[in-house]
Amino acid sequence: MPLTEAQLAEIAVQRKVVGTTRRATVPALEALLFTAVPLLDHGFVRVIDYMGDDGAIVQAARVSYGRGTRRVSEDAGLIRYLMRHRHSTPFEMCEIKLHVKLPIFVARQWIRHRMANVNEYSARYSVMDREFYIPAPEQLAAQSAVNRQGRGAVLQGDEAAEVLTLLRDDAARNYDHYIHMLNEAPDGTPADEGRRGLARELARMNLTLNAYTQWYWKTDLHNLLNFCALRADPHAQYEIRVYADAILEMVRAWVPAAHEAFCDYRLGAATLSAQMLAVVRRRLAGEAVEQPSSGLSKREWTELETLLGP
Repeated sequence: MPLTEAQLAEIAVQRKVVGTTRRATVPALEALLFTAVPLLDHGFVRVIDYMGDDGAIVQAARVSYGRGTRRVSEDAGLIRYLMRHRHSTPFEMCEIKLHVKLPIFVARQWIRHRMANVNEYSARYSVMDREFYIPAPEQLAAQSAVNRQGRGAVLQGDEAAEVLTLLRDDAARNYDHYIHMLNEAPDGTPADEGRRGLARELARMNLTLNAYTQWYWKTDLHNLLNFCALRADPHAQYEIRVYADAILEMVRAWVPAAHEAFCDYRLGAATLSAQMLAVVRRRLAGEAVEQPSSGLSKREWTELETLLGP
């Protein structure tokens, strides 16, 4: 279970607190505040705070004093123009802070997006929970034969059962050793008065990468959309993609016009090189272009054919 009863009660208290403000608020995102969206087997993501809305993007682009008498369609049109032409600073005017619980190996992949303020749960000061990510059977795939960082066919039968057993046993054993090295009872007192526990900052190195960590992650909309463009892509690793998909739904509630433009011009779009564009133009002109005469490598040609379809 991603959240304990005590944590759920704490969230319920937070959601009852209502304040007044003169800044822009978004009712659809306000409805989501603090609520944890469950992900994987023990993870979640939830919105803690935010600043700005679609209007803030437009206001920054026009450097105006307020919304004025413009129609919503005019604002949406400007946002689509900004997205289409890869403007960045207007989208940086919106910010969001998320609370994320995720496996350590996903966190190490996530942190490569060096464009946010992050504060992670510290195993130097606190004891890690006994929670590990164990993939669902349909996610147990063999190594891809054509993609060094991708998955192939799903494991079946005894192969899958063996992998699940190894994952569970290794995580449980290492966590047991971690607790033994700490020699620490739940209340922080020594479990065995006869020996000293290893420092928390050293004992943590024995934990497996499927152990769960948590962090607060604050970023602006421009960088958040860059994250989603990579991690909500079908080729992204499943375990991080589910978080990106959940965050995109939060973006939809927060800035619907920007979300629509992003889906049209970034997430559902493709970028062609100059050589690829030349091939498309030649084909539109009626020329039967083949790979040897295209100026593209075999890999580029395959990518272009995949994009264009049959």
